[in-house]
Amino acid sequence: MSKAEFLPNRPAITAPALGEPFLLTPGPLTTSLATKQAMLRDWGSWDGDFNQVTAEIRQGLLVMAGISDDSYCCVPLQGSGTFAVEAAMATAIARDGKALVLMNGAYGKRAGQILDYLGRAHVDLDMGDYLPPEPEKVAEMLDADPEITDVFLVHCETSSGILNPLKELAEVIKSRGKGLIVDAMSSFGAVPLTVDQIPFDVMVSSANKCIEGIPGFGFVIIRRTLLEQSKGRAHSLSLDLFEQWQYMERTGQWRFTPPTHSVVAFRKALEQHQQEGGVAGREARYTNNRNTLVAGMRALGFKTLLEDQWLSPIIITFFSPEHPNFEFKRFYDELKARQFVIYPGKLTIAESFRIGCIGQIDERIVLQLLRAIADALDVMGVDQSSNT
Repeated sequence: MSKAEFLPNRPAITAPALGEPFLLTPGPLTTSLATKQAMLRDWGSWDGDFNQVTAEIRQGLLVMAGISDDSYCCVPLQGSGTFAVEAAMATAIARDGKALVLMNGAYGKRAGQILDYLGRAHVDLDMGDYLPPEPEKVAEMLDADPEITDVFLVHCETSSGILNPLKELAEVIKSRGKGLIVDAMSSFGAVPLTVDQIPFDVMVSSANKCIEGIPGFGFVIIRRTLLEQSKGRAHSLSLDLFEQWQYMERTGQWRFTPPTHSVVAFRKALEQHQQEGGVAGREARYTNNRNTLVAGMRALGFKTLLEDQWLSPIIITFFSPEHPNFEFKRFYDELKARQFVIYPGKLTIAESFRIGCIGQIDERIVLQLLRAIADALDVMGVDQSSNT
């Protein structure tokens, strides 16, 4: 299919609210005008009204995870998602414990680095850039090494865009009595992940992903008994998840200065998430974005890194064209000039780039993006007709 056949009479590119570019990344991402407007008020970090906002988002996140009792706690933590991942691993894994880290991209590898800093023993199963960890192999490794106490995995590995088979892996891990730590940074809120289906011990995510808030804090949903046992495990004053939880339970406040504007923006984003139909509604929109994007990019001659069965509705990795005129920075700049910001690749095997399906975008915006990509290729003199 040619560019003209796939993209006939597409509407002109328009910018989002306030003239900003669309952020087609795994977060930060394009937020709604309502979320932006929520940040126009200043809040006192110890004020009772702000404490109520914190309490509301903690409870709302537990409900999203399918938790209706006090068996789990939600602990928000200042900083990027990696701050929350590090705090969670230091809390969940005993100092004399041993973790199995399932890797198939940059964020699984980062977990291994965190454990090295923490001084925790670990073994790794590295599947490379584009293959999921096989449950049978995980079972084999757990059976061969009884010293393993916990397993860490990334649900959606955004360095490739792969959605790992979490349910099947969880069954293997929990049947052997191991702790399960899930990095759901880029999936929670748009891919179903509830404790009745995935009996995780720890789940970590961030404000600026599928719930469509802004950067500023991550959050950890953790089994209460595990959190209660973790006193004294932390390696860091500011990343002590147990003390953060205790202080919040006692006072309703954050231990140290909270990202107030990020928190109130997140509450507004949670409201919009519910209005869209919760996880199911958001998953439907993101999936439609993905399907439109992949079909359009393939029509333009691009190839996806992953086979269709592993494509997440979060972000897609495309191989860069082998055409001599293609250069990613030029491509990026051409798209930015057309009000679209994409992401560079993180593969070790080939040149690539990534396009996110999340944030305040829909099929109409994806079609505008495809028109912009076609225009950029024309300007660069990159003819992919032989690949279509």
